[in-house]
Amino acid sequence: MNRFEELGISGNVIKAIAELGFESPTPIQEQAIPVLLKQQSDLVALAQTGTGKTAAFGLPLTQLIDFNRRNVQALILCPTRELCLQITSDLKSYTKFISNAHVTAIYGGSSIDAQAREIRKGSQIVVATPGRMVDMIDRRLVDIKQIRWAVLDEADEMLNMGFQEDLNTILSHTPKDKNVWLFSATMPNEVARIARNYMENPHEITVGNRNQGASNINHLFYVVHARDRYNALKRILDFNPGVYGIVFCRTRAETQEISDSLIRDGYSADALHGDLSQAQRDFVMKRFRAKTIQMLVATDVAARGIDVDDISHVINYNLPDEIESYTHRSGRTARAGKSGTSIVILNMKEYGKIRQLERILGKKFTESKIPTGFDVCEKQLFHLVKKIHDTEVNEKGIEQYLPKIMEELKDLTKEELIKRFITDEFSRFLDYYKNAHDLNISPEVKKERNVNTKRMFVNLGQLDGLDNAKLKQFINNYSKIQPTPVVAADVRHTYSFIEVDESLYEQLRMAMEGAEHNGRPVRMELSARAKRDSSGNNYGGGAHSHGRGKGRGWSAGGGDKKWGRGHSGGRGNFREGRKSSRSYRDKK
Repeated sequence: MNRFEELGISGNVIKAIAELGFESPTPIQEQAIPVLLKQQSDLVALAQTGTGKTAAFGLPLTQLIDFNRRNVQALILCPTRELCLQITSDLKSYTKFISNAHVTAIYGGSSIDAQAREIRKGSQIVVATPGRMVDMIDRRLVDIKQIRWAVLDEADEMLNMGFQEDLNTILSHTPKDKNVWLFSATMPNEVARIARNYMENPHEITVGNRNQGASNINHLFYVVHARDRYNALKRILDFNPGVYGIVFCRTRAETQEISDSLIRDGYSADALHGDLSQAQRDFVMKRFRAKTIQMLVATDVAARGIDVDDISHVINYNLPDEIESYTHRSGRTARAGKSGTSIVILNMKEYGKIRQLERILGKKFTESKIPTGFDVCEKQLFHLVKKIHDTEVNEKGIEQYLPKIMEELKDLTKEELIKRFITDEFSRFLDYYKNAHDLNISPEVKKERNVNTKRMFVNLGQLDGLDNAKLKQFINNYSKIQPTPVVAADVRHTYSFIEVDESLYEQLRMAMEGAEHNGRPVRMELSARAKRDSSGNNYGGGAHSHGRGKGRGWSAGGGDKKWGRGHSGGRGNFREGRKSSRSYRDKK
């Protein structure tokens, strides 16, 4: 008997998944499928990306839905177009041998009229992104008042992308007696709130530990000067000649810049970000899936929902603003039980963030040295030698050319042939790295820069015309303390965090009393984490807030979502840096 039959899957669905090569269920499938088939209850399932969550909810749905009826019976919500299309494709594969089965994808960047026509033909399952789904509901193009199942896939990602209002709107149009199945890689407070508001005594399944990434990922980090970050990236890629992976950047502009630079420097790469049209995104992803390109340079938003096997490396060109995003980034590799490597490139100011990641994720990060020019050349050389050794000879293809080739090379010995071939094939690397300098920061410099600091909250941010450099300059200049007390700054939309030399903290606090910036009083205080570290009290769950007027501010909420640990950007009340247009958010 097929292992999936033992879980309760039968008939034409078994025939379809057997054709797909499904043999043994993954842990999340093994735990979720029997529950969803038999208990008819709400479900919260926590599992790392790449563990087979789509089949965990997709197979039970294909078993439970009445495909003789032509109304929408199941709604699946997911964060991105890519994931929407992937889930739709999977469900169509599962229902391949079921007559009258129709699955429709609803997402931004494609004709809403064409999607409405698909619904009218009699789709039983709708897979949608939240923004486009709200548009469909507003235009009365889809009726979800009688659905029996609502699936929230990658729930944490949808909330990270600012879709909480849309989710509330969509779920308010569904019947109360439906079953809600929530699948997520992490369980931040916002996801728990969705579970409380829309689910009744949900059955909970956790594969692995909460909010932790896959155990088969090797986490490495490199520390370099900020000016050497791009050269370090190239050095890492050259040291891993068989690399097939994703480079994560913070912004669309940086993503395009890094991609263009890599292509110009001869690397097989392309960019994926929100400024690309749907056709351009599809073209890039088609090339990446086909391994026509080795490296995809992407933003967090654009890469969400990418389901590609065999990714060997994830490289964090910059760390994400939110710690949960690191879990999702690293989860692009080590899928389906395979191993993978997640790499972080840091500058000295970011050194402490690795320790935060280790504490929160429960993972050990290994500090590594950027390979030297000699290391890279040696690695590339032996990669080439092994490739030649393992090449299967095409006897028929080269047979007619061999006599002339043998005649031309008859005066060369085996050793001379090898030397000449290697020189011809390998000269580019030898020339490029001939005078390459060491990118690693010396232990002496690390020791000198590793100042003990206190983390402080400042009620100034981007709305005040400040960036990291300007905030540091303002505080250091105003305080007139030497040496300058502010070691690093992290400027957000309406507030900021600064790292202050611990030995100068009291002096700075007194110097900044009564300070103003553009006529507004400046308030500085220890961050929640710093208070906890110094007093032993946990301020992360406090109820106080530091507001700047209606619609703006930050709240000291629970959880470790931001690097500030305990401070949440107040996503429920406002959307910093996001346009409110649903069509814009859906196209990201």
